[in-house]
Amino acid sequence: MLATPSPTRVSNWSKIADESKLIWQPPGAPDKLRYTSAAAAPHKCAHDRACIRSPLGGTMQIGQDTDTGFWIDNTVHRAFLRHDAQRQLDVFRQMLRADGGFNLPSWDGTPLPDAPQELHTTTRMVHSFALAKCFGFADCDAVIDAGMAYLWQAHRDTQHGGYLWSVARDGSPADASKLAYGHMFVLLAASTAKEAGHPDADRLLADVTQVLDTHFWEEAHGLYADEFNRDWTPFSTYRGMNANMHGVEAHLAAFEATGEARYLDRAGRIIDFFVHQMAPANGWRLPEHYTQDWSVDPAYEGNPMFRPAGTTPGHSMELGRLTLQHWDLAGRKGDTAPKAARHLILQAITDAWRPDGGFAYTLKDGQIDRPDRYWWPVTEAIGALAALVKLDRNPQDEALYRSFWQFAQSHLIDPDHGGWFPELDDAGKPAQHQFIGKPDIYHALQADLLPLIPHLSRAAASA
Repeated sequence: MLATPSPTRVSNWSKIADESKLIWQPPGAPDKLRYTSAAAAPHKCAHDRACIRSPLGGTMQIGQDTDTGFWIDNTVHRAFLRHDAQRQLDVFRQMLRADGGFNLPSWDGTPLPDAPQELHTTTRMVHSFALAKCFGFADCDAVIDAGMAYLWQAHRDTQHGGYLWSVARDGSPADASKLAYGHMFVLLAASTAKEAGHPDADRLLADVTQVLDTHFWEEAHGLYADEFNRDWTPFSTYRGMNANMHGVEAHLAAFEATGEARYLDRAGRIIDFFVHQMAPANGWRLPEHYTQDWSVDPAYEGNPMFRPAGTTPGHSMELGRLTLQHWDLAGRKGDTAPKAARHLILQAITDAWRPDGGFAYTLKDGQIDRPDRYWWPVTEAIGALAALVKLDRNPQDEALYRSFWQFAQSHLIDPDHGGWFPELDDAGKPAQHQFIGKPDIYHALQADLLPLIPHLSRAAASA
């Protein structure tokens, strides 16, 4: 049984929302930060300063350079983060359809042609707008309500249980596969909706938790299996890091929403395997693909977006941040977890940051394999470095944090329509090869909002 949550949890979010708006003037005289490496050097925008175009006219500065201050404490930067978040919400709010589903935006914000709605689209919209509501942003309820209803009425499989990967516009299954990856995002959406006070969050949270327990969890390994047919018969023996990493994210959110220790414990078991066993054994680069007995499968190559060959540095940065969050929630015992998280994050940056900026998508044997530059590894680098800054207030971490934001501002943030371009060509210009339009709000919105929390976890911030 799930523990009854404290009735003060949602109200505590108002404290976080208020604090995210508070602006502290950083100490120290204004001056240029002394970057310690070429990789950390800021990328100047066309105005020769870090700024984005404001919809009200003129420009909005991304942050101020100071000798001793940190941008997560900085008046200008914190205002920029909320400004960029608002612009993203304004773009994606318009994607709500009359039937309760969601379209995806083109570059100019007009809806793309109808396509089957995938589970991670629905769940990420719920999570993102619920998270924004927790931070005090207005006009989030319509999207949350529609997404929660669509999950229950369209994605949920009333015949076999679980949640369908994609649904056609007429409500019929387009892809009836049951994927751990998608179910982790159902758990995340339910947990954040609960934090936002949604009345249907408890039933969704209980249902998806039971599905994960019954069909995906492998107790002997302390990890989750990946994929099944609609009727829960297996169609492969594949095991993967990606679904489990998002499992850590979702389980930590569920713990913060409910106080139920088993969510925290499971997140810890997943972290133990990948961060404390696999990472140090593989040069702090995380193998992505495994066989049924959880042996590394170095020859595997699957879907080029979700399961590319080799290792994916963006996931190392993401799991590094989540490792710090788990350590914080579990009582900050020892220094093994922070050291491991730092190893993961900095190794990924060292390996994948291209000389012309941006992160290469994948590595093979520690060398760049697919040099494609997508937006989401930059957002995860921002989140990871924000966490390291919160942990240590280290100037070297601050230098990287600033440089990643300045690269995002110069290359990825759309100054005219809002939102982020998802990929760049070799010239550093927005491109549409792997992605059409702006495929999701989740990564970039978290890059805006997570640095605003003063601690490594939301629960610690609301205590």
